[in-house]
Amino acid sequence: MNLPENLRYTKDHEWVRSEGNRAYVGITDFAQKKLGDIVFLELPELDAELATGEQLGVVESVKAIADIHAPVSGQVVEINEALEDAPELINEDAYDTWIAVLEMANPDELEALLTAEEYKKHVQE
Repeated sequence: MNLPENLRYTKDHEWVRSEGNRAYVGITDFAQKKLGDIVFLELPELDAELATGEQLGVVESVKAIADIHAPVSGQVVEINEALEDAPELINEDAYDTWIAVLEMANPDELEALLTAEEYKKHVQE
């Protein structure tokens, strides 16, 4: 299982890469494999204020529709517009394809997220 050590993970299969006060958010390789071919992605609105666990977006695949949740609280400051025309980029490289960037309200929330090792144990249960 491909799990970069520099990321944090949620039990709902989102990943977070922090750079300063910004959190780059995507879905895990495990999630994209379970979903299958991704055909549509509903991106969040720019400037939206989200609390931890609130819906960030929706991913639709040939198999299912799934919500994407905000792993940390903050304001959406950037969205990956390339995904509007090419949502399959997530299938090609889940960890290089972020969905949105949040300006974190509280960077300490990252500590509550899973490490790569903890996430690996979670998906094996």
